Amino acid sequence: EFIRSYYYNKLEYTRFSSSVGKYVGFTEYGVKNAEYWNKDASELIAMKAQKEVYCLHNIQIWYNNMLTKS
Repeated sequence: EFIRSYYYNKLEYTRFSSSVGKYVGFTEYGVKNAEYWNKDASELIAMKAQKEVYCLHNIQIWYNNMLTKS
């Protein structure tokens, strides 16, 4: 799962989760940002692609490193 969270003053205000497939806002400002970003199809496609680009590319490396250290 790919998660990108946005914080201000240690308070999470918006999060993108690949399992949900869209942005979710946790504050008034975060809800406005989430609504704006969710309307942009190219933004959602780019964030969904991050799971394949970042997570799936590195998971085997991380998995192998954990197995050799345990």
